[in-house]
Amino acid sequence: MPTQTSQMDALELLESQHDDVEGLIEEIENADEPDLKQQLFEELADNIAAHSKIEELLFYPAAMAEQTRELLHESTEEHLAVKRVLADMVELDIEDPQWDAKLCVLKETIRHHARDEEEGELFPLVRKLMNKDELQALAGEMTRLFLEVLEEEPRFSVKNETQAAAPLPG
Repeated sequence: MPTQTSQMDALELLESQHDDVEGLIEEIENADEPDLKQQLFEELADNIAAHSKIEELLFYPAAMAEQTRELLHESTEEHLAVKRVLADMVELDIEDPQWDAKLCVLKETIRHHARDEEEGELFPLVRKLMNKDELQALAGEMTRLFLEVLEEEPRFSVKNETQAAAPLPG
């Protein structure tokens, strides 16, 4: 999954990851071969888990301000919903009829969270709160953590993160 160019800022990084996730979902929907579908799903699940981790540990705390507080708390609740569906999918056989239904729910939840809430509402606020240098520095930290988490096959840890939304400062 592409992560960053030298000039990419944190918001651009997250948007590119949103694009990557949507692309993987589309590939899964078009895959006829169960083995390919499973392989693509493992990549998708790891990417979603790593993406959620960098948002919760780095981006959301850095973006916390009075204007963003409500959106950030809503975002952690949306992450929780995504993690619950993802945890179910990891446990199911890829050919189980419920699996495709859960993929549909996952796709819609992610689209709403990423495109409507984050890109539509949160990111414009963050762009006003943080300067270009801050956003670029944050992108570097986020990329490092993303790659580190990705190595650990984080899809297997998602089930342990389904009890409550991630805590936020303030």
